[in-house]
Amino acid sequence: MFSNYLIGLREGLEASLVVCILIAYLVKTDRKDALKPIWAGIGVAIALAFGFGCVLEFGSQELTFQAQEALGGSLSILAVGLVTWMVFWMRRTARHLKSELHGRLDAALAMGTGALVATAFLAVGREGLETALFVWASVHAASDGTPRPLLGVALGLLTAVLLGWLFYRGALRINLAKFFTWTSGMLVVVAAGVLAYGFHDLQEADFLPGLTDKAFDISGTIPPDSWYGTLLKGVFNFQPDPTTLQVGVWLLYLIPTLTLFLAPTRPPAKAPVRDAA
Repeated sequence: MFSNYLIGLREGLEASLVVCILIAYLVKTDRKDALKPIWAGIGVAIALAFGFGCVLEFGSQELTFQAQEALGGSLSILAVGLVTWMVFWMRRTARHLKSELHGRLDAALAMGTGALVATAFLAVGREGLETALFVWASVHAASDGTPRPLLGVALGLLTAVLLGWLFYRGALRINLAKFFTWTSGMLVVVAAGVLAYGFHDLQEADFLPGLTDKAFDISGTIPPDSWYGTLLKGVFNFQPDPTTLQVGVWLLYLIPTLTLFLAPTRPPAKAPVRDAA
């Protein structure tokens, strides 16, 4: 449940901050007349993300078991790829996100209502689709027959909306750079578990070999139905009897990705100063 809460919080807060930046800029520049198109674009983006999630969930139920596993594994790998790209993109552009959104909004204001709707839709829609895909893949991986994974996502999204509103009202001030660094690092750990589970799905679909080749089996020590087994599965997508391929994929993704993410960024090079002649 915690991993799904983290996904909802991390992805939802990013979208909430985008909305706050757009709304605050229009209010401060006395362009409240443009708020309705912005909210319309945000509403369409949210509806599209929700619809996409419903298509993934209910559409997959009509497939055979093998097709479901193949679809789940493929989408899990795609979701991890998108989230990994998003984590590094946010790390690189977070400092300039506000000015970039302001620039797009100024251009949209000059073009009219349709451009405002499109700007808000594109700004929030990308986050929404990525969130829907990753949430579906994570819930699919952590599913234990209870609504807890979805409840965790819902609580994370509600927390993100509340934090976004508090940011907008000026009632909450935290170091966003540190916040996104810590949550993104934890998200990489969650993504590693989703990726390993995705490869396991492909093994169950007979797309990849090695389903019976277990790296280890500690089901007797950590029973999957125990409270601590459920906790480990919910937080890290832990499986007590993973295949050798799962463990290899988990290590090959987690170690280099975390190393690159935590590596210090280089400051931009300064232009050399020429001596006056």
